[in-house]
Amino acid sequence: MTGPEAAVRGCPFGAGEAPAYPFHAPDRLEPDPYWEPLRRERPLQRVTLPYGGEAWLATRYQDVRAVFADRRFSRQLAVAPGAPRFLPHQPPPDAVLSVEGPDHARLRRLVGKVFTPRRVEDMRPLIQRTADGLLDAMEEMGPPADLVEDFSLPFAVSMICELLGVPPEDRKRFCVWSDALLTTTAHTPAQVRDYMMQMHDYLGGLVAQRRVRPTADLIGSLVTARDEEDKLTEGELVRLAEAILIAGYETSASQIPNFLYVLFRHPQLLERIRNDHDLIPDAVEELLRFVPIGTVDGFPRTATEDVELGGVLVRAGETVVPSMGAANRDPELFTDPDELDLARRPNPHLGFGAGPHHCLGAQLARVELQITLTTLFRRYPRLRLAVPEESLSWKEGLMVRGMHTMPVTW
Repeated sequence: MTGPEAAVRGCPFGAGEAPAYPFHAPDRLEPDPYWEPLRRERPLQRVTLPYGGEAWLATRYQDVRAVFADRRFSRQLAVAPGAPRFLPHQPPPDAVLSVEGPDHARLRRLVGKVFTPRRVEDMRPLIQRTADGLLDAMEEMGPPADLVEDFSLPFAVSMICELLGVPPEDRKRFCVWSDALLTTTAHTPAQVRDYMMQMHDYLGGLVAQRRVRPTADLIGSLVTARDEEDKLTEGELVRLAEAILIAGYETSASQIPNFLYVLFRHPQLLERIRNDHDLIPDAVEELLRFVPIGTVDGFPRTATEDVELGGVLVRAGETVVPSMGAANRDPELFTDPDELDLARRPNPHLGFGAGPHHCLGAQLARVELQITLTTLFRRYPRLRLAVPEESLSWKEGLMVRGMHTMPVTW
């Protein structure tokens, strides 16, 4: 902390500073200690990103939501060569998370039909069978079990690969590729490029197979849209499959053990859920707000023109990082934001983002999380950690927070 004003008012940074971001490695699932003073004193703070360039860090809910929703903040410019960035690599410019405007709307429409509320509801029996099958195997082995390796990873991979049409024998490879694509420091840039190429080549091979033997899965429908309807390019086709795979896998794989970890630390709330499964849909929404999934917050956007944001003039060409974690703890929107309130309503959290790039698979993730919690607590009403909390091993060097292993017993 520098500067007398900052020292008096409690803001961690002095005027004009652009400290490094992230400020330090995350502490398990704890909120960053800088969020609250920044939100209060410097809701837009200049920071230096790990792989070059300065950006504004937005921490207030209204500012973060505005960056997500206002088309004057561009994702496309934020992934251009030389733009400030968190990662050792920029996302491909033709990825669905990179493009905007008519191209972005076109790509979302092509895959959006798979994630409609009705289609997701139709998937409930499949999701339930997948969860039951994995828990049957876990129960047969007997306690203790590793909830990550024995359930959350294979569950998340199975569901998204089922949608895409990835053969079961190939699914474990995607865990390695996903970690590489979400790395901050865990892999070298050369390793990331190698894994990206491996996944790109593999998915390209699945596309080629669909051209010989058409299928009804998502990759098959995208091949039809490419070859018969000319609705997307070959590159866009493979990038869409990559984006759906990584995003669809990581949220559920990490959040299932994260949610349970938080509930184990709130035994009174855990007991309420065990005794009243009707609380679970609202509990999932509250946990999505309460648990900061990212070690870095939000995908950067670059201003296309001068924009006033939270009383600060963001000039054209400047980048803004919208902090979803900080926004989800903003007391202006959420009463007692640091309290876990399983019946919180309304709950306009930003766990899935907002605006044009709002997570396509949000409804599928919600249903997966609801079914998982309901099934676990129905089958194992005394589910608990099998090791002391301090011995849990947490991921490092990745964009997501979570555990390597989570030994549980029942």
